[in-house]
Amino acid sequence: MNEEKREGTILKALSGFYYVQCGPGQAPVTCRARGKFRYKKITPLVGDRAAITVQPDGTGSLDALLPRRNAFQRPAVANIDQLVVIASGAIPVTDPFLVDRIIALAETKQCEPVICINKWDLVQAEELYEIYTAAGFHTLKVSAATGQGIEELRGLLAGKVSAFTGNSGVGKSSILNALEPDFALATGEISEKLGRGRHTTRHVELFPVSGGLIADTPGFSAFDTDKGEIREKEQLQYAFREFRPYLDQCRFIGCAHVKEKGCAVLEAVKEGKISPSRHRSYVRLYELAKENKPWENP
Repeated sequence: MNEEKREGTILKALSGFYYVQCGPGQAPVTCRARGKFRYKKITPLVGDRAAITVQPDGTGSLDALLPRRNAFQRPAVANIDQLVVIASGAIPVTDPFLVDRIIALAETKQCEPVICINKWDLVQAEELYEIYTAAGFHTLKVSAATGQGIEELRGLLAGKVSAFTGNSGVGKSSILNALEPDFALATGEISEKLGRGRHTTRHVELFPVSGGLIADTPGFSAFDTDKGEIREKEQLQYAFREFRPYLDQCRFIGCAHVKEKGCAVLEAVKEGKISPSRHRSYVRLYELAKENKPWENP
């Protein structure tokens, strides 16, 4: 057997090795990156599409990366089609601002946000459900314990690369186990005293599920909207999709939609067309974006 050129997706990166899957159901090829990656300071990411050379012994070398759809800094993943945000109305109760921060990041990166409210068997978080349904997001009522909503979620994952995120303890690993028991992921135990779960996920890895790939990542803190991730304050308005019908209706050009007179967005909030919770998150993110200095971004 001669060496063979292939293309595939990096499922895992660990200790200088890249595990590249070249087709559904195929075993990943263990690859080392060629020296040019180091010289050019190019870091392959989990989720990258890559050109590889497979040697007669079955090992491979990473030759080149194909163009990325998107890339995230923390966690280091690429080519994500959708961000599945796991929330909970039970302990630990999810702060809507955390969900909104991830949604804004997803919209920035041209990812589709999916809101998954877990532990529905314990607390039926109808208010949380209504906020995100009304804002135009696919929102699921899920229980990893009873199986509610798992098949609907499975259908959304098919044919896509998805990243799972959520604050610690909301049940990301439990949902992954419900989707695919063979994962046997450690779910950890909830600490009632601290109101949060232990970190059980140590690295990012893509797992094949229902014809798609999903990534389990550490909690919300891993998807930081710090320098390079926070949008310019003028662009943040477009990351809130329910604002869009009103953006050209404000009295003044350059309206910040925070407290300005004649603001169509504020009027829509007042009329109940936009959730006050979502607008509060926008204002908090806007204040953070004001502190972001473009010249300091990498």
